[in-house]
Amino acid sequence: MRHCINCCIQLLPDGAHKQQVNCQGGPHHGHQACPTCKGENKILFRVDSKQMNLLAVLEVRTEGNENWGGFLRFKKGKRCSLVFGLIIMTLVMASYILSGAHQELLISSPFHYGGFPSNPSLMDSENPSDTKEHHHQSSVNNISYMKDYPSIKLIINSITTRIEFTTRQLPDLEDLKKQELHMFSVIPNKFLPNSKSPCWYEEFSGRNTTDPYLTNSYVLYSKRFRSTFDALRKAFWGHLAHAHGKHFRLRCLPHFYIIGQPKCGTTDLYDRLRLHPEVKFSAIKEPHWWTRKRFGIVRLRDGLRDRYPVEDYLDLFDLAAHQIHQGLQASSAKEQSKMNTIIIGEASASTMWDNNAWTFFYDNSTDGEPPFLTQDFIHAFQPNAKLIVMLRDPVERLYSDYLYFASSNKSADDFHEKVTEALQLFENCMLDYSLRACVYNNTLNNAMPVRLQVGLYAVYLLDWLSVFDKQQFLILRLEDHASNVKYTMHKVFQFLNLGPLSEKQEALMTKSPASNARRPEDRNLGPMWPITQKILRDFYRPFNARLAQVLADEAFAWKTT
Repeated sequence: MRHCINCCIQLLPDGAHKQQVNCQGGPHHGHQACPTCKGENKILFRVDSKQMNLLAVLEVRTEGNENWGGFLRFKKGKRCSLVFGLIIMTLVMASYILSGAHQELLISSPFHYGGFPSNPSLMDSENPSDTKEHHHQSSVNNISYMKDYPSIKLIINSITTRIEFTTRQLPDLEDLKKQELHMFSVIPNKFLPNSKSPCWYEEFSGRNTTDPYLTNSYVLYSKRFRSTFDALRKAFWGHLAHAHGKHFRLRCLPHFYIIGQPKCGTTDLYDRLRLHPEVKFSAIKEPHWWTRKRFGIVRLRDGLRDRYPVEDYLDLFDLAAHQIHQGLQASSAKEQSKMNTIIIGEASASTMWDNNAWTFFYDNSTDGEPPFLTQDFIHAFQPNAKLIVMLRDPVERLYSDYLYFASSNKSADDFHEKVTEALQLFENCMLDYSLRACVYNNTLNNAMPVRLQVGLYAVYLLDWLSVFDKQQFLILRLEDHASNVKYTMHKVFQFLNLGPLSEKQEALMTKSPASNARRPEDRNLGPMWPITQKILRDFYRPFNARLAQVLADEAFAWKTT
């Protein structure tokens, strides 16, 4: 007589796929395998995806005669099956408890409780047999997150109903001077009329043995800038003007600023534009002086250091100032004209949006809104400054920002959770404060795990337009720049009134590879989850619509990208 007990374990999370584990028990005579999971010989486990309640149903039938020996064997098989079932149940429960919400079950299941692959997309190194598994995992993960979408949508709706683009109250010039007395004592009210960049001469009282950059904070706090300043030292004494027994140095501010936004192609624009012979940038690509260094901030989480005085910032433009000085001192009108076409630029991608330091220095806030913004001070000195802005679909910008700045454990899963947390924090602020107060809230910005606020372009641009004219802005889209570099660069040349380039120069500028492209290890992580993308599109939609309205260009709504 042959006796067989078969059991079938089914993990059924809300109707997901079934997984079967086969077992055979009881004495055998011979090696013929029993039918697997046929008939009604099975142990069934039903797993609730939320509560993890395990319900076991045991049904066992025997084959053969109903005699005492068969009955004893039946009871023995039943006990074996019960013990086996308890072991399986214990393992499932233990793996769930020990591993937490972000690990997979010890017993493999097609339904993941928060455990996601680091790369949801198909990798080049994968073979065809891996493809089905990746697509399956991606689908399951998205299904899991879809269950949370209604609650997240309520958060977004709560934020949307509270959005109000109000006009800010501008500070008086005298109030600005009180806040930055030293800056206003160094930068004059008028600049040299025969220089395209805002320049002026100031007396230098040091001797020829004096190191003009001895106390420069950029040198003191960063070793990587020291070689740059070594070159400046060598050139310094040969570019002083002399009159009435005194030495004078030419000081300059930028003629134009690339003010933002981060991860929107500003580095690529900078690298191409600096190839134009009439453009000279600061010695350091991103000084971050207006937004951070003048407050003594290197990284806000590190606390405040000594403030960088405006002289340290002006030192960064000395190489360009030397060339402009040569043109001003040239004997021939032709040489003067050639050198005076030079314009100075600065490209800190924080200038447009970062006002996190205001809470430490400006205490006359109105309902949590900053009384002074970066643009107030730039406008006070340079009301005719030209401003270039590079923007990008804020959904893609945020993911790129996350991939670039996150230090470890990066994944589409982690990004989704951080987005959800940031939305909750932003909503909590909006329940009590205005949109502007929340956007510029330093505590909130430091608490948010992803920089959600940087993509609120309309808020920042409207605040800049409160002090500068719209004609002073050139606003570009990264999507357009990436598809036609030559066209966007010509727009920049026209905006800055730059002279034409030779064919060789233009080819070098437009055909070089993109700068600061996504790193291979970040590309390997794949895209964000579609549900995360949907959530972010819902959140940014009203802000994009307002931006498109201000710029009279529907492309800035990013309805299709």
